[in-house]
Amino acid sequence: MPQAPKLRASVLSVMTLMTWFIPPSGGAIAQPSSDFIPVTDAMLQEPAPGDWLMWRRTLDSWGFSPLEQINRSNVGDLQLVWSRALTTGSQQGTPLVYDGVLYMPNPNDVIQAIDAVTGDLRWEYRRPIPDDVGEYLGGLVSVNRNIAIYGHFIIDTSNDDYIFALDARTGELAWETQIFDYTQNPARHSSGPIVANGKVISGRSCRPLRGPEACVIAAHDAITGTELWRRRLIPAPGEPGNDTWGDVPYEERAHVGSWMVPSYDPVLNLVYVGTSVTSPAPKFMLGGVDKKHLYHNSTLALDADTGEVVWYYQHLNDSWDLDHPFERLLLDTAVEPDPTAVSWINPRLNPGEIRPVLTGIPGKTGVVYTLDRATGEFLWATPTVTQNVISNIDGATGAVSENSEVVFSALGQEVLACPTWNGGKDWEAGAYSPLTHTMYFPLRNACARMLATTEAGSSHYALAVRNQIAPGTDQVGTIHAISAATGQTNWLYEQRSATMSLVTTGGGLLFGGDVNGRFRALDQETGEILWEINLGSAVTGFPVSYAVGGRQYVAVSTGTASTASMFTRLTPEIRPSAGNNLFVFALPREP
Repeated sequence: MPQAPKLRASVLSVMTLMTWFIPPSGGAIAQPSSDFIPVTDAMLQEPAPGDWLMWRRTLDSWGFSPLEQINRSNVGDLQLVWSRALTTGSQQGTPLVYDGVLYMPNPNDVIQAIDAVTGDLRWEYRRPIPDDVGEYLGGLVSVNRNIAIYGHFIIDTSNDDYIFALDARTGELAWETQIFDYTQNPARHSSGPIVANGKVISGRSCRPLRGPEACVIAAHDAITGTELWRRRLIPAPGEPGNDTWGDVPYEERAHVGSWMVPSYDPVLNLVYVGTSVTSPAPKFMLGGVDKKHLYHNSTLALDADTGEVVWYYQHLNDSWDLDHPFERLLLDTAVEPDPTAVSWINPRLNPGEIRPVLTGIPGKTGVVYTLDRATGEFLWATPTVTQNVISNIDGATGAVSENSEVVFSALGQEVLACPTWNGGKDWEAGAYSPLTHTMYFPLRNACARMLATTEAGSSHYALAVRNQIAPGTDQVGTIHAISAATGQTNWLYEQRSATMSLVTTGGGLLFGGDVNGRFRALDQETGEILWEINLGSAVTGFPVSYAVGGRQYVAVSTGTASTASMFTRLTPEIRPSAGNNLFVFALPREP
């Protein structure tokens, strides 16, 4: 049942009554809080060029900034203008920037408002975290990848399974609504929400020690916090999809989560979410390998007003923890896949027809999928990095066939699965540029020896894993530049260390980092490295670009992440430090 919001007057905040910030030089650069212009749906759907108002800047998840002050010709002059230490914990945050203020999610439910020009702290909110949360939620409990902004609120999901809003002007807690009692239905909020037409849409990674009731997408009113709907990702008896679980009791169906950030099409009023694997992963332990176990490893198109499933597409019947919850890119494009470059194509396509599509690499397999975003019709798909879990996709139906040689059939069976459960692709985001009509993805050449086991020390997926670099290469990190229209690889960049999240800009640049602490600007058209700096620690945050007072900035954070640690172990000669820091760059000011 919907939960009523709880109002709280207390807040752990610094400078909670502050209305002006006075920099060392004197004059006030922040507006009085009374002049704060509330963020509207229109602003979210078409943000001002200098703002970064959500995880990937726009609801279509492009990860593209139209700013062009920093470009191919001058990016070599980029310099650090300020930096700031972040709180300890697993750090994978995305800054929001609005009206000269940078709002930074830190690990362990800490949110900071920082002057986007000077780096000075305006306020800080530290949410109290119950001591026993980790006992119920396990690892990654400190991760806070993104926050949302709406009205005059900063909105986030918490470690203790609340959704809450802060006053963007002061950091004071405005409202909070309990989603779950984490001791009864533990759910991990490693990623935050988006706002779709006034509704805060959030997903989560549900834990297997309790049943399916925590495996939900939820919508809350962005102004009041009132719950509007929740959609379970595991069907119950009597619901469509129940038979896809065979004779598995409802209460034993677990771990189909949606732990990354949705996309939203305001014209179709559809929210697009991706889902993860079951627990255990090997399907012979869950009623049989012939069962589809909906809606795991799927794309769901949900009615934003009701949460009803309008269509779904299942990308993989997953026995290896190859989740599919990652960013869905929404764009209108000519659909003309090149049969010499693309493995699986719908034979009914009218090549060159402009269609609204959902595209990108939604899962750890590294396979690019393109679907019609109004209907879910399969259009085309093709592999990128080494993969051996998918043997075929029927172009006419979109039905995926798994490779029987690596599908587990018994405990104690060992297979070489490519990619490993850290990807291929993982939570680190790709980006799209309308300048080149190209998608860019940080990918990894990695496989794993996987053993189906329930022995002590195995994961809750009933897997034991030993990772290795993919056969035939010693280069772990890659960036693939793939045409959104044709599926052709326009260029490929490879290096020893694993690559991390990317962002594109109107200056023709592609910014991204790696686990060795390198942060770079590449040419979107060629992949040439145009600028590089060593930040010391793995570049685990999502880069953004914003503008204040006519000056363009690029921000990115470093820190710790489980994927970065895993890939560093594959390249033991690479030994970055482990510091959580935020860095902001800009061109030198003109004299």
